[in-house]
Amino acid sequence: MKRILIISSLIITWLLTGCAQPTKMDYTAFNQSKPKSILVLLPQNNTPEVQASHGLLSQTTLPLAEAGYYVFPVAVVEETFKQNGMTSAGDIQAVPVAKLHEFFGNDAVLYLSITEYGTSYQVIASDTRVSASAKLVDARTGKLLWSGSATASSTENNSSSGGIIGVLVSAVVEQIANTLTDKSYQIAGMTSARLLSAGKVNGILYGPRSPKYGKDTE
Repeated sequence: MKRILIISSLIITWLLTGCAQPTKMDYTAFNQSKPKSILVLLPQNNTPEVQASHGLLSQTTLPLAEAGYYVFPVAVVEETFKQNGMTSAGDIQAVPVAKLHEFFGNDAVLYLSITEYGTSYQVIASDTRVSASAKLVDARTGKLLWSGSATASSTENNSSSGGIIGVLVSAVVEQIANTLTDKSYQIAGMTSARLLSAGKVNGILYGPRSPKYGKDTE
């Protein structure tokens, strides 16, 4: 009887945990800041893939612009840092926000970090995966306005058929194709959209250029 009670308790706990709602983000600082323009810095690359930073960086403008913000052209921003002797994400992200605001006149700074990027062979599947996190900081006060993370994978909604041999062959072919065609870039676009699009739970708020501005926190 005691064992049954323990098992029942564990099941109930698991069910309650599974049904729990995500912790709601505090948007107080975001609403007080009311940023109009965002400066996106070169992402910190924590993967072996050298192209990861630029693969993600090049796809951050679209979701932020669609959310209603002015985004400083990332290529121009990177070239500006390069002309000032800074080419690594570590050096660029170490620049004080006050200095960035003084030079660019931006309202907020977006810091990105990549933890997964590339294609891996997993015996019966080839998985191209991109994971990243972000934090938005007020360039005038240094306050954290928002943070989030997202992952996208080429194996999402995949279904296998044709027997084990067919699955293995398919995995090898897919890995080669994904590597040759830089599938990671496409998946990075999905990750960026999930991470930086407005209008979702705990996502970035709509900016002043969006007709939905101010309505997502009501």
